[in-house]
Amino acid sequence: MTPAESSREARALCQMAPIIPVLVVEDVAHARPLAEALVGGGLPVLEVTLRTEAALAAIAEMAKVEGGVVGAGTLITAQDVAAAVKAGARFGVSPGATDALLTATEAADLPMLPGAATASEAMRLLARGYDMLKFFPAESAGGAGMLKSLGGPLPQISFCPTGGISPSNALSYLSLPNVVCAGGSWVAPAALVKAGDWRAITELAREAAALA
Repeated sequence: MTPAESSREARALCQMAPIIPVLVVEDVAHARPLAEALVGGGLPVLEVTLRTEAALAAIAEMAKVEGGVVGAGTLITAQDVAAAVKAGARFGVSPGATDALLTATEAADLPMLPGAATASEAMRLLARGYDMLKFFPAESAGGAGMLKSLGGPLPQISFCPTGGISPSNALSYLSLPNVVCAGGSWVAPAALVKAGDWRAITELAREAAALA
């Protein structure tokens, strides 16, 4: 997969809903009902971060949910890429980008959202062929104002901002012409997941899906 093909497929996924849930799954038993709740609420693209021991097994379970597209977040190494693909991930997300990581995702035919927080990082990725990027950590790196500023000299690059996105500021990002979607964790609060309150999570997903 070429970088251009990777970005094209990543962009198509980002266009499916205004919010991509960023999920930290601690218990595999929660994976499938959580995915069903989010997909049922109108958020079909799900990012499971590789931050827990349950993450890869959670991806495998979520991959079984009809209508869902599950990806792996926090990809850092080639080993992460191989494990994510084996688990059934259909796209990858990274907080940044290294040549080794990008080479691994390209070889694995895994659509990728590589992270960038500065103009130089974005330009390096564009030079390699990527024009659909993750902007992380969004709020700490300058927020919507920073993305608006990047859009002037780099209009050919689109972003999925993640990090500090909430219902109170999501529209400030989504209203920008260079933002396709945003990543957020508020649609699956740990307390609701632990309680198994899937109905409440579905409602949060519906509200997030309506942000479009």
